[in-house]
Amino acid sequence: MDAPVIDWTGKKKVNLALQGGGAHGAFTWGVLDAILEDGRLDVEGITGTSAGAMNAVVFAQGYLDGGRNGARAALETFWSRVSDKDSMGPIQRKLFDAYFRPFGFESSPAFWALDFMTHYTSPYDFNPLDINPLRDLLTSAIDFSKVQACQEIKLFIGATNVQTGKVAIFKREELTADHIMASACLPTIYKAVEINGVPYWDGGYSGNPPLFPLFYETASPDVLIVQINPIERDETPRTALDIQNRLNEITFNGTLLRELRAIEFVQRLSDQGKLPPDEYVRPFMHRIDGANPLKLFSAASKLDASWSSLTAIRDIGRTAAKAWLAANYENIGMCDTMDLPAAFG
Repeated sequence: MDAPVIDWTGKKKVNLALQGGGAHGAFTWGVLDAILEDGRLDVEGITGTSAGAMNAVVFAQGYLDGGRNGARAALETFWSRVSDKDSMGPIQRKLFDAYFRPFGFESSPAFWALDFMTHYTSPYDFNPLDINPLRDLLTSAIDFSKVQACQEIKLFIGATNVQTGKVAIFKREELTADHIMASACLPTIYKAVEINGVPYWDGGYSGNPPLFPLFYETASPDVLIVQINPIERDETPRTALDIQNRLNEITFNGTLLRELRAIEFVQRLSDQGKLPPDEYVRPFMHRIDGANPLKLFSAASKLDASWSSLTAIRDIGRTAAKAWLAANYENIGMCDTMDLPAAFG
């Protein structure tokens, strides 16, 4: 099918890097909603993992269907479906209730039963049929033939190759529901997603999100990271749950911090004139940081898909994006607005 031509009307072009983080991906929904509403930014490429990957493909299909307003509507519809358990069968609802407990889930029997199972049994044992309500949601919400046809937006979805431990990048023209599920596959909950005989786990383990595809395959030097996993926390975790949650945050930020360190090194070489400008484009790094406002939500709230929680997190994302645009729009294409040494130092 012929890809329709998107009439981008923004004044400046950026690439987006969307982190994963379960239900906290609603923060990214809010950021995207505010950027689309503002209307001054064009998006050349998007890289994402897990919830970031889901936001990316919903964004692309919605824009293809109806421009900026279409993308906004598609994102709201998708996240509404995430919170709608009534559309699921009884077996799906049972697993969904254990995985996305709406209220008081950290102290609920369902939460602790799931926590026990994921620590002492394998999903190949307790979920042998590999029931995954998110897969059905994706296949019903996304027309991947439309996503593949959206040539104006480059998509790069990250997953982790279980056999090699390396990041795998899936591009827009090959994307299916399996690729998104691979990017979001938590190995303690679901079986590895096999694509062409290769097993994959959540992309956050190897790149959350991977940035390098944007430098190799897009022309825009500006990369806007939407970060939802806190890098720093003041308190020392003491309970088993808090320790596990903090380990997950550190793990899911580790690869991003290493990439940022490498980018800062290239920037210094470029600024010192040690790299030929006709061969190396000096990248400009930006960040809308959800880490600090999302500290008010426990790490376990990444499993809370209640509509009240999702919309509250969305609104935080909208506020953060509006503030960032007001403070930094004029600097796009001119300089960094993210202090890289402070981020990884």
